[in-house]
Amino acid sequence: MPFVTITDRLVRQLDFIAEIDRLKSVERRISIIGGTRLENSAEHSWHLAMMASLLIEYAGEGVDLLRAKQMVLVHDIVEIDAGDTFAFDDRAREDQAARERVAAERLFGVLPPDQAVEFRALWDEFEAFATPTARFAVALDRFQA
Repeated sequence: MPFVTITDRLVRQLDFIAEIDRLKSVERRISIIGGTRLENSAEHSWHLAMMASLLIEYAGEGVDLLRAKQMVLVHDIVEIDAGDTFAFDDRAREDQAARERVAAERLFGVLPPDQAVEFRALWDEFEAFATPTARFAVALDRFQA
């Protein structure tokens, strides 16, 4: 078995992996098919990544499938700290953006600096809805909501 040197970078990556495992505990207000329980945010993100792979042919020009998958896998990580905000809860939506920005800073800050920048850029692009890839990713998210 090859020897792996434990570096600060690896420790930060492993810390982030442990941190994002908590996404499995964030319940959404949507039931899984069959209605036996609520879906969690990790399941939602996985489902969106599968949808991106299946529906890419309808995405149009300029959509990067790998980047779209990365976006949908990253977009709800902030819910670990900020919680899931139900689309029809006007009161919770008032401070949603602020809560999610604080969560993004903390969570992506766990990563090594280069990966923190990369993941934050994916999250920001998704939130801004400004590129064809982001629009595809957001459309999938809204469709599956």
